Amino acid sequence: MRHLHFLFLVFLTGTPVLKAQVTFPTNGAPSPVHTVFALVHAHLVDDIREIKDGTLLVQDKVILAAGAGIAIPENAVIIDLKGKYIYPSFIELNSSYGMPSVSYERRQQPGPQMESSLKGAYGWNMALRTTLRAHELFRHDQEAADDWRKAGFGAVMTFAHDGIVRGSAAFVLLNSSRREHESILTEKAGACYSFEKGSSPQDYPSSLTGAIALLRQNFYDANWYALQKTKEEFNISLAEFKQLQELVPFFETHDKANVLRAARLASEFKLPFIIKGGGNEYQRIDEIKQSGARLILPLNFPEAMDVEDPFVAQNINVAEMKHWEMAPANPAFLEQAGVVFALSAGDLKDRSRFLPNLRKAVQHGLSEKTALRALTTIPATFLNLQNKIGTLQKGMVANFMVTTRSIFDSECLLVENWSGGSRYSFADAEVADVRGTYDLQINNKKYELLFSGDLFHPQGFILSDTTKKGIGLQLNGRQIAFAFSKDSTTQIRANGSFLVGEKIAEGRAQMGDGNWCAFTLRLKKPAEENPSISPVIKKIETGSVWYPFAAFGQTLVTDPTSFQERFLKSRNNSPGLLIRHVNVWTNLQDSVLRDFDVLVTGTKISRVAKNIPLPVGYTVIEGEGKHLTCGIIDEHSHIALSGGVNEGAEASSAEVRMGDVINPEDINIYRQLSGGVTSAQLLHGSANPIGGQSALIKLRWGLGSEEMKIAGADGFIKFALGENVKQSNWGDLNVVRFPQSRMGVEQVYRDFFTRALEYDRLQKDALKNKKEPLNFRRDLELETLAEILNSKRFITCHSYVQSEINMLMHVADSFGFRVNTFTHILEGYKVADKMKQHGVCASTFSDWWAYKNEVLDAIPYNAALLTKAGVVTAINSDDAEMARRLNQEAAKSIKYGQMTEAEALKLVTLNPAKMLHLDKELGTIESGKSADLVLWSGHPLSVYSKAEKTIIDGMIYYSREQDLVLRTQVQQERARLITKLLAEKQKGLPVTKRSSKPQQLYHCNTIEGVSETLTGQR
Repeated sequence: MRHLHFLFLVFLTGTPVLKAQVTFPTNGAPSPVHTVFALVHAHLVDDIREIKDGTLLVQDKVILAAGAGIAIPENAVIIDLKGKYIYPSFIELNSSYGMPSVSYERRQQPGPQMESSLKGAYGWNMALRTTLRAHELFRHDQEAADDWRKAGFGAVMTFAHDGIVRGSAAFVLLNSSRREHESILTEKAGACYSFEKGSSPQDYPSSLTGAIALLRQNFYDANWYALQKTKEEFNISLAEFKQLQELVPFFETHDKANVLRAARLASEFKLPFIIKGGGNEYQRIDEIKQSGARLILPLNFPEAMDVEDPFVAQNINVAEMKHWEMAPANPAFLEQAGVVFALSAGDLKDRSRFLPNLRKAVQHGLSEKTALRALTTIPATFLNLQNKIGTLQKGMVANFMVTTRSIFDSECLLVENWSGGSRYSFADAEVADVRGTYDLQINNKKYELLFSGDLFHPQGFILSDTTKKGIGLQLNGRQIAFAFSKDSTTQIRANGSFLVGEKIAEGRAQMGDGNWCAFTLRLKKPAEENPSISPVIKKIETGSVWYPFAAFGQTLVTDPTSFQERFLKSRNNSPGLLIRHVNVWTNLQDSVLRDFDVLVTGTKISRVAKNIPLPVGYTVIEGEGKHLTCGIIDEHSHIALSGGVNEGAEASSAEVRMGDVINPEDINIYRQLSGGVTSAQLLHGSANPIGGQSALIKLRWGLGSEEMKIAGADGFIKFALGENVKQSNWGDLNVVRFPQSRMGVEQVYRDFFTRALEYDRLQKDALKNKKEPLNFRRDLELETLAEILNSKRFITCHSYVQSEINMLMHVADSFGFRVNTFTHILEGYKVADKMKQHGVCASTFSDWWAYKNEVLDAIPYNAALLTKAGVVTAINSDDAEMARRLNQEAAKSIKYGQMTEAEALKLVTLNPAKMLHLDKELGTIESGKSADLVLWSGHPLSVYSKAEKTIIDGMIYYSREQDLVLRTQVQQERARLITKLLAEKQKGLPVTKRSSKPQQLYHCNTIEGVSETLTGQR
């Protein structure tokens, strides 16, 4: 029979009261011990106060009292901590402590897995692990707990780091000598999210943009499911997901860009995400501050690079070197900006690096007060447990650590860590301070030795009247070993241990002749004692942040204004530009305006005329002998995107948005500015018939991803036809996903548009029926397709073969919409008359053919023939390198088709502006248009001409003069950093041999990091 044992305690008043009830029986007579511990004469430090000679009373899991002059109970066990410090133990918010290791399931059969293999009434996608409950999985891990405690932590939030939705986290104490039942402080401490698919064997999502879309849709689905009065289906995953939204939301990322993406999701769904970052948030600090995000910052700083070999060093980009230098200052930058954050050791493989890294962050400007708060009260507040843990106050959980000095002192030792009232002492904390001058007595001879330097790794010397010679010295706890040669005849190797008081060491030594004898080492003169308070820490200076944080980025002015204002001042501090005596290609007529002036006021072209007077304060650009054109617009680009360009696991990915994954630091932005490109459409790839939503951007190098978007631009979406979408070039295993034929591609379109029509009707009915809108489920995929039917979103379709071009136009006609653009369209010349009748545009290559079966009939006359037929035609790149030479690509149409020079230039300026519905603002040089301009050194269609200045919104984003300055800046910065890195190695600090990874260049066919250039497909 089970018995409940009632444990009684005599409190300080002596009155017996019920202390605890436990559900576990005892085998034998129970002997509960509820000792009161009195830690006296300690330096108590927490976020609230600091007491130099204080007492801490602890019983079981609770702090009974803390302060000065506290009466000590008669029955208390007294621990004298004179000269030592007590801090609250640290709190970790990003751990997998006690969680089972992630198991990556093997697929039952090779090839794609489109559906979940999880049996039961669960959701459709295995990356949404909504039913995970960390408190059910939690098991103590003695070794891991010890690692955490030695780093100063007494409690951790733990969860399974697996999936986009990771279920609920548990908040647990690190008192691993107790049962799990006594260690779980909060069973559901938070809900956990990420952008990482984890162990799910399903293909979807296969990209970052897919992960964001999946999470976004799931939020809408869970909200809809919760509102249903009569449920059409029972879905465990959605029910659990809705419950997760009632918990504190935590989002794990590993990069500043994903921090901002998570913050945008948080804003969209009104969820106060606490976002774990990547340690590089200082590089976009204004945007992060503006987002209002609360952060968890990892103290996982990059190791120094080995740059001794100049050829190896040349392969390390300057941004990585700068990040190595500046990463330790990340918390300091955020503190100065007023961003609220906790600190984390979760990313460290070696937890022993945490305290050194914490001190390093303080050396780089982080205040000690904020550092302590970021490890105690702030994480407690994030968990809504500020009244339970994080300080040394009465009634708090007894989580605290004992140190020999200030925790921020490099010579501080962590002696004990108490978690939940359980005491853990560290043997390796008993490091003897051997520094000082010693008399060595050995073999009836005396020597004088000096041990000095670092407490943990002291150096040894043998002294004489005039010299100081280094000796070998090893220290391991209280064990000491040393060796030296006094002269050619005296060799000594000794090993022994320090005795109580650490003033004498004894042991055995072997002489040079092989004989053994005893030795005694007595302290003669101790080293000068370090002060008991933290030393004054000199802040380590670092380089400046560049915008963007890459080569050819710029330092902004430091005026206390908004980021946008500082950026504008750094680029151009005048109210406008006057470009004088230049040949102007207006695109309004076939002729060129010779020796004209163009006045730019703010972001707009204000006047085009001869001899315009110079307004006060305007910047003058001399254009004599040069040519001015509109900025080049690339209708088909895949630059400046992160995490994959294709979400091709399903036939339709209309729900994904390339605007979610813009990478404003892609060096190809700057390179294309040097070729006169000012705007681009960033397209999804061609892996499926219905791809993702486009992003229309201006190449505003230095601004953030949201600022690059063209405000008010129409929405576009990528469709695709041909070999790629029917997977004929995907390999023999990819025969699962529909469609597998060109006939199937047409059926996909008809099926999805039929469903979109019905969805659109239901959505409009739901909006009218405001009283009962609950039965309407918002479907982001069908909502996007319905926008096409309602002429609110427009199709750019990857295409080659005339039969399929005809097919999609017929589908569009039957559903009452118009295809906006056929891109690639290498057989467009065959159906130009039908395209003209349908009203579709054409964006093609200049002279690409014969690179796969679909293009065997391609001809370089395509652009000219389409233009002649009245089809609005453009030349596009689909390639990061080619985009730098689009002016030359357009010029080929003069040779192949005898187009006029003005017509050829329109192929990369006005015509793409028309097909992207931007021609009201872009594409011509006339009053009122946006000042997106390129100043060429010569004829803009000549292979010998260079873009001397590229202007966007009236601001010079690229100039050849500034480019030379920036090249010098990069060279000087590299040299400075290399000098600093070499010094690290010379100090004996760890360095790593590595080169920067080559950048992944995306094309239409890039899937899961495998570039189409490897397969010969486009």
